[in-house]
Amino acid sequence: MRLIFKYTTLVLITLVFSCGPKKGIVTKKKRQNTEKEVIVKETETSKVETTSQKDSDKIIIKVPTSTDAYINRFAAKAKEEMLLSKIPASITLAQGILESGSGRGRLAVEANNHFGIKCHGWQGEKIYHDDDRSQECFRKYERPERSYKDHSDFLVSRKRYASLFKLKPDDYKGWAKGLKNAGYATDRKYPQKLISLIERYKLYKYDDEVLSGNPTDMVRVNSGVLRYVVEQGDTLYALAKRYNTSVKAIKELNNMTSNDLSIGQEIMIPN
Repeated sequence: MRLIFKYTTLVLITLVFSCGPKKGIVTKKKRQNTEKEVIVKETETSKVETTSQKDSDKIIIKVPTSTDAYINRFAAKAKEEMLLSKIPASITLAQGILESGSGRGRLAVEANNHFGIKCHGWQGEKIYHDDDRSQECFRKYERPERSYKDHSDFLVSRKRYASLFKLKPDDYKGWAKGLKNAGYATDRKYPQKLISLIERYKLYKYDDEVLSGNPTDMVRVNSGVLRYVVEQGDTLYALAKRYNTSVKAIKELNNMTSNDLSIGQEIMIPN
């Protein structure tokens, strides 16, 4: 009995110590990083802020470039010029971007000259700028839209560019190469630069818009007549040559008795 009692006592003591309080097991949840990295992409400068975070935690914000802003401002004018002069809008915009530095070059800022057109007998205001030679004479305009119009007139009125107007209206590659061959620019990579701009910014879509019949806010009265708003420097002779008609036809259509025009005057032009 005494042996059984000792054995029982030992078992009880063991049970008491084994049932003592246990230390709780503490589990710490890893704090999740819910903050997302904001990345600003500036396509012209190719600056991208990056960290070691996963791509899924990044928010990418595309900032419009100066070239995007330039296209937004002048696309309608380029389409209007295509409608009137048959010069692809894509070519006009690409030349404007390239020649003016997206509107930031000196000639564009100080003279509203977006196409680097030199004086060549110009009777208006002038600006002098280093180009192929020092202090060459360039045309100066009151506003950039006038530069666009003069660009069209310049190409239409010179025989060396005549072959370009025989190309298909959406053949921007042919126009880019033709401008270089006709002597518009001395840069041997000029065609490639224009084509690159057109394809990078999808400028060919503006040619498609004109050809599809929805080009600009300009009013087409019917299939053979355009309503035109006279600008400073316009003459009946210049308008007739630009739109491949005659002074007589314009005067008869508008019941005009003289060749005088006034700025802001609306006239009908056979086209």
